[in-house]
Amino acid sequence: MSDPSGSPLADLLGVRRGVILHVDDLGMCHGGNQAFLRLAAAGLVTTGSIMVPCPWFREIAEAGAADPTLDLGVHLTLTSEWAHYRWAPISTTSRASGLIDDDGYFWRDVASLRRHLVVEAAEAELRAQIERACAAGLRPTHCDAHMAAAMLPELLPCHVRLAEAYGLVPVLPRRIGFAPDPSAYAATVAALEHRGLPDHFRGTLAVPEAETRAGYEALVAGLPDGITHVALHCAMPGELEAISPLHAPWRTREYALLAEGAVARWCDAAGVATIGYRNVRQIWGTVGSTERREELMRQMPDQPTAARSCY
Repeated sequence: MSDPSGSPLADLLGVRRGVILHVDDLGMCHGGNQAFLRLAAAGLVTTGSIMVPCPWFREIAEAGAADPTLDLGVHLTLTSEWAHYRWAPISTTSRASGLIDDDGYFWRDVASLRRHLVVEAAEAELRAQIERACAAGLRPTHCDAHMAAAMLPELLPCHVRLAEAYGLVPVLPRRIGFAPDPSAYAATVAALEHRGLPDHFRGTLAVPEAETRAGYEALVAGLPDGITHVALHCAMPGELEAISPLHAPWRTREYALLAEGAVARWCDAAGVATIGYRNVRQIWGTVGSTERREELMRQMPDQPTAARSCY
């Protein structure tokens, strides 16, 4: 990737150091939806993304459609990881799609998905998720990849193509350590970074309760120059304790810390600007073109004639 020391996105936004406080996994459960809505209303997070195939999609979709100021994206979903709480594709019920495990749900992990992957079926599923979000009245600003599944090298081209076609920012941070294929990822990012991509990635801290406050304070203090995407997974207490007893404590403690305003105060004290993907999409909209999006739509296999950008 070119210009390893600079940040095209920070330059375009006019900031030295910024953070995108992004809540992942919306639509997965009621507690996650409510955590995001309360935090967003208080200005304590900036954006989030929705898992369209999940059971609580309609709740967050209705909230987003009713409040266009909410900065929401599509959390492109091709896996279903929990033990007893699962979801399935919305585009097909066929095992021939390669998307469905022996129980009728998405595969639990990316390795299993990749072994069975049918690229055309995966692209049709991801397109269906974006279409359903738009049909529900949402105007998504971005798309990102649940468990990095849509970052597989076989899927990166359609990931970017779908983002362009629907007028979304593809959340592909310039520097990450978890790309399924680092060389393919680097090539994809190199072609896009001049338009403005996040530079760095941080995420929910899976730490004991005694280390939570100090851990998040250190995370904010250590944010480097440029724009950092922080993937939060906060949720209010309730059903998450049954869905994932292991993950629930991290996620509910993260919510409590955000809700008391601690993270926002630390960002303000450190001079870190808080940014959402609506800000980034406005920049992308000046660089891309309607003609290019329409061309990409025409190139998609089995693309319905009514398909269009959500904008």
